[in-house]
Amino acid sequence: TPCTSHDAAGSGACAPRMMGSGMRHYTGWSVALLVLLGLGSLAQKLPTRDEGLFQMQIRDKSLFHDSSVIPDGAEISGYLFRDTPKRYYFVVEEDNTPLSVTVTPCDAPLEWKLILQELPEEASGEGSGEPEPLDQQKQQVTVDEGTELFTYKGNDVESYVATSTPSGLYQLELLSTEKDSNFKVYATTTPESDQPYPELPYDPRVDVTGLGRTTVTLAWKPTPTGSLMGQPVQYCVVINKEHNFKSMCAAEAKISADDAFVLPPKPGRDFTSFDFAHFGFVPSEVGFSKDRSLTSNKISRAYTTKPRAADIQKLCIGNKNIFTVSGLKPDTQYYFDVFAVNSATNTSTAYVGTFARTKEEARQKTVELKDGKVSEVYIKRKGSKFLRFAPVSSHQRVTLFVHTCLDAVQVQVRRDGKLLLSQNVEGIRQFQLRGKPKAKYLIRLRGSRKGASTLKILATTKPSSKQPFPSLPEDMRIKAFDKLRTCSSVTVAWLGTQDRNKYCIYRKEVADNYGEEQRRREQNQCAGPETRRKSEKVLCKYFHSPNLQKAVTTETVTGLEPGKTYLLDVYVVGHSGHSVRYQSKLVKTRKYC
Repeated sequence: TPCTSHDAAGSGACAPRMMGSGMRHYTGWSVALLVLLGLGSLAQKLPTRDEGLFQMQIRDKSLFHDSSVIPDGAEISGYLFRDTPKRYYFVVEEDNTPLSVTVTPCDAPLEWKLILQELPEEASGEGSGEPEPLDQQKQQVTVDEGTELFTYKGNDVESYVATSTPSGLYQLELLSTEKDSNFKVYATTTPESDQPYPELPYDPRVDVTGLGRTTVTLAWKPTPTGSLMGQPVQYCVVINKEHNFKSMCAAEAKISADDAFVLPPKPGRDFTSFDFAHFGFVPSEVGFSKDRSLTSNKISRAYTTKPRAADIQKLCIGNKNIFTVSGLKPDTQYYFDVFAVNSATNTSTAYVGTFARTKEEARQKTVELKDGKVSEVYIKRKGSKFLRFAPVSSHQRVTLFVHTCLDAVQVQVRRDGKLLLSQNVEGIRQFQLRGKPKAKYLIRLRGSRKGASTLKILATTKPSSKQPFPSLPEDMRIKAFDKLRTCSSVTVAWLGTQDRNKYCIYRKEVADNYGEEQRRREQNQCAGPETRRKSEKVLCKYFHSPNLQKAVTTETVTGLEPGKTYLLDVYVVGHSGHSVRYQSKLVKTRKYC
């Protein structure tokens, strides 16, 4: 697994790993790190031709201040404070050695350069002849600013690759001028045999193969690393609304979902998870106090994960190279990036990302409501309908009637964009909305999840006496008087209004186990008296009361059979013939009298 590296006080190196030709020289680089921590007396032999010379060089604070040693063949993570350069060092011990250095910016563009500081010829040649005194060699290396081999500025993943490099001390200097930033570095002296990052196919583009209102289907060619080289590779897809990312590191820094991307550690506690015990050292031997130990609670609290961003998402999908992203918003532009990730090393390579705009919502035809006219509306299951009401004349209030025939409907009313009403309506409801001169009303009706809905709707600024719908009481229930039940009759009552309306009562014999749910399934709430059989009609009568407190009427239904169950319905009929049914009432006659 990749190891991490921060400042000189807490640099870490990876444990040695085996290659095809045998174990590589990681021990020296790891020991260099230990020497930086003040462990020179415990170090194994460094891969340099003059041990004493290199020991002296790495103790030079002016040369190695705020620095770390890069392990050969392992990716490390680091953190940069703004405008504060960080330096990394490594030694190439033999001439004509191939070299590859890769830097991956995460949060911000970086400036970085690679400098060669050649060791004195006596120390870096074949070792014949007497070397100069150590203090003179140290002075030569320290004063020499070195040869600048490569420089780069930007946020691309950039590499320096050379097939042949001279022996010497190599310095990698990084700087972030925009903000504090994470980064990754990989260096190797065997680039031909190393395959640290998954290889891209000959066509590295991500294609959009399907586009919907809430879905986008992506496809890309598989990486040869998995199919040809047999390495464990999976793909991760990153979706966001801002821009494409050039590396997984940059995407994860934005998401702050990976524990590797943390807040900067506190000064004096910049330690990484270097495994000293693996090399036979315990904390007391390497000079850690209790306060600075790797298991200290104070240190662990410094590594706090950042909150997750809401507008970016990372999905790792295994080794498939076709994926449908769902749950997107209609008519919205998204950016899509695909990363091939080596599951064993956690290194990754970015495909060429793409972007796409989801399709618009199907444009809803807006129905114009006329003042005082009843409109019938059909809504599909979970569908929506938009209605527009624009009164011609100035008005102080709007009366809205909603009469649902089947399942409940959600009603939203906005006046010039301002939400006035949002309620679920089942049966008949009447709403009084405050008016405004030249105001326009947008009504949205949304169907239920159970099934399709049918309703009647009326919007009007006219007085109730001229409305097609009859005026209605607040309570639409029918009350049955249990004490007045006989073997052949029942007595019921219902509320009326101050307006003179026609009321018709109907009866229907039903089974004893007839329930409310069955009644709701069978009956269309909007069906009027004209749909009933003549044999079910009991009577019709006109009724009103100037005093609402006394607007109650009773009726005795006769001619019933003993011990039978009946369903009673009362319809109130308006002036233009539109009717509204009260809530049905189940009654049962007495069996014995």
